[in-house]
Amino acid sequence: MRVTITARHAEIDDDLRAHAKDLVEKVAKLVRRPHHAQVVFTDAHGEAGVEIEVHVPRGRVHVAKSAAADHRSALDLAIARVKRQLLDEKETPRTRRTIRRSKAPR
Repeated sequence: MRVTITARHAEIDDDLRAHAKDLVEKVAKLVRRPHHAQVVFTDAHGEAGVEIEVHVPRGRVHVAKSAAADHRSALDLAIARVKRQLLDEKETPRTRRTIRRSKAPR
């Protein structure tokens, strides 16, 4: 899976980039085949913000935004939100639109 990490109006050190990549890859294991993920760090009005997008099969995108005093705690909040979204999707039953031929009435 490809993970893109960008910083908008913020300075991010390499340790935080590696930490973000590890967390996103760990959370993405909840999905069968994740396509890619994007993490954006922002600084606005003295508040650190993080936005995470995880793209999964069938065109679905899970987005989580959070803001906190520092980037590390904002990242943890956003990871928790994406994890909850992915777990909810995993537990949602899928509908079967077609009837299998072996169970179709004759």
